[in-house]
This record gives sequence, structure tokens and C-alpha cells, in this order.
Amino acid sequence: MTTPISRPSARILLVDAADRLLLFRYPAPARWPAEHYWITPGGGVHEGETLVAAAVRELREETGLDVTEERMGPVVARSSGLTWFGDVRIAAVDSFFFLRVDDHTVDASGQEELERSVISAHRWWTRDDLLTTRETVFPLDLGILLADFLAGDLPAEPLLLPWPHND
Repeated sequence: MTTPISRPSARILLVDAADRLLLFRYPAPARWPAEHYWITPGGGVHEGETLVAAAVRELREETGLDVTEERMGPVVARSSGLTWFGDVRIAAVDSFFFLRVDDHTVDASGQEELERSVISAHRWWTRDDLLTTRETVFPLDLGILLADFLAGDLPAEPLLLPWPHND
């Protein structure tokens, strides 16, 4: 078996003034029981790019929202584990930023071709939606995690979140 390729990613917990969190829907891999899953905006860090620069770039590409690195703030949570990215085995490290906006209409025109081909929907979720859904949502226990963040209680050090799968 080949050694997994390291893949750091910057993900954004983007919350609007109504305390709703933006998630994107992706098709699930064939080996998963679900047909699709929901995940925060974000993606892989390019070589030589900082986590915060990747978060700013990914947010702009996927949502049309342009913010400064300073506005992005610190990493509030991390999750890591083994998974597949297409046919490639990867050792993923997801770093999550928390960002509030007054209001935002998603503009997907800056998405890369791959993103346009796999993102099938976006939705603003309330915390109650996240706590009661039967849909697959990553990171795990997002509704619970979000409670403190919505109250303005951000951790001094990134929280370590469980990895959802080791497939």
C-alpha cells in the first residue's frame, strides 16, 4: 500500500446575522451509505500558501465573499484522518475558521471547474437544522460545536474534532 499524501485544508464556518451556517452538498463516495454529504466552504492549501490565505481564497472562489486575512481570525478547530480524494489516499488535516457576516448571497461564478462539477447545492442551516437533520454533515456534531461559537465563545486554542471516517 502506498503512503497517503498529506492534504491540509482550510475550511470556513461562515455564519450570517440570522445565525445560519453555510454548507455545500457534495456527492458521497460510492463506498459510503449516504448519497451525498454537506460540508463547509473551503478546500486544499496550495504549496507555499498559508492556512489563512487558503481560507480567504477558497471563500472568495466558492461563495464570492472577499474578506481580508485579518478578518478571518484564528483557526478555531481541527480534524484529521485518512480518507480518499478521488482515487488518491490522503492524510487530511482540516483547519476550521469561524467568520460572521451580516448577509451574503452565494456567488458561485468563481468556483473552479471541479467545484462546479461536484457541488450540487448550498444551504444556510440553523443550529436546530444541524441538531435534527438525518443528513450527513461534516464536521461531526457541528450543531453542538456551533453553540459556543454563536455565543461568541471562541477557543484560545483550536478544538480537536473527531475524524468522521477512516475509509
